[in-house]
Amino acid sequence: MKKDQSIKLALSLLITLIILLAEVIGGLVSNSIALLSDAGHVLTDAFALGLSLIAAHISKRPSDFRATFGYQRFGLLAAVINGVSLVVIAVFIFVESYHRFVSPAAIGTTVMLTVAAGGLLGNIAMALILGRGHEDLNIKSAWLHVLGDTLSSVGVIISGLIVLFTGWTYADPVAGIIIGTIIITGGLRVVREASGIFLEMVPRGFDVEAIAEKLCGLPEVMGVHDLHVWSLAHRRVAFTAHIWVHDQKLSELEPLRHTIEDLLRGMKIHHILLQFECGECEANGLYCQVHTEEHPQEHHHH
Repeated sequence: MKKDQSIKLALSLLITLIILLAEVIGGLVSNSIALLSDAGHVLTDAFALGLSLIAAHISKRPSDFRATFGYQRFGLLAAVINGVSLVVIAVFIFVESYHRFVSPAAIGTTVMLTVAAGGLLGNIAMALILGRGHEDLNIKSAWLHVLGDTLSSVGVIISGLIVLFTGWTYADPVAGIIIGTIIITGGLRVVREASGIFLEMVPRGFDVEAIAEKLCGLPEVMGVHDLHVWSLAHRRVAFTAHIWVHDQKLSELEPLRHTIEDLLRGMKIHHILLQFECGECEANGLYCQVHTEEHPQEHHHH
């Protein structure tokens, strides 16, 4: 599966470099800024795909003493950089489009359309290679780059056709602005998702209060505190908590531990660490100070 991803990325990178070369030459020959700005977009695409390729390679490495949780966050780092670069490209496209509104240029439409059509075919091929519905944010960010590129090729073609048939040169920058908007939304979404993981935020769709209440609802559990839910990587959720129980042997806790783990696994949490504490020995002193009914309630969930 992972090897598959690397091959897909490498293939896409090759196609990107071919498109880049064609668009730079075509842009210079036809004097089309649309093509040249698309070439700029394709250049960052090549960068994004290269970055994703390296990250995919690193994040495959098993966890070791230097990275005990594994290397998946390298993919996330690539996703953040790619997402930010998408936003930067969009800004460049906006600026470029603005200049085109102010002073429209004469465009060699035939060369422009030929090259843009070739670019479109290449991008469609890449979008199909990388596929949809990504578990991996790194691959998703690369796919968004390619998608943005496909859209901008379509934009270049449509604006080229409009210029060719109506002579309305403003079609070019209008297409640019639409493309830029689409690119920027995709970029921001990836950055937001990846940043949430880096900042150890509670993953979307998880309610810490509700989880604490569910655990406290188990008859053997007296209370739960120090509860943490976060993501190690995309769709890899980790959970730690201190569980208060009555004074008992460790071996007697096994069934409860399994119950709690099954409960959490049902919520798609797979990395679980539970620390059991004796509710009666709350003072942690040498002598067990027995609290039975006057157990502090406010510790149920923090």
